[in-house]
Amino acid sequence: MGIETINLKDIETHASNIYEAIVVCAKKSRLINEENKIEYNALLSTIPEVVNEDDNEELGNPAQLKISLELEKREKPHMQALKEFLDGKIEYKYKEQ
Repeated sequence: MGIETINLKDIETHASNIYEAIVVCAKKSRLINEENKIEYNALLSTIPEVVNEDDNEELGNPAQLKISLELEKREKPHMQALKEFLDGKIEYKYKEQ
């Protein structure tokens, strides 16, 4: 996976300053990460557990490994959040005090 550069001027057009954009993207990234964890745990609950007869040898569960690799291939949560922010899909507002 290559490195993708992002122009800071593009980010500033969607927020009043770069720090505001970072906070918004960080919060969205955390939400995406939590959704991924919930999905991963739901998928793991459908897999039967492998019982090892020999405790000295660790045999991985191939089904669990497959699910882990599929989720790992996805775009990282911070990049998903940043792309959604740049596409204007994230709406945010300040809390009223």
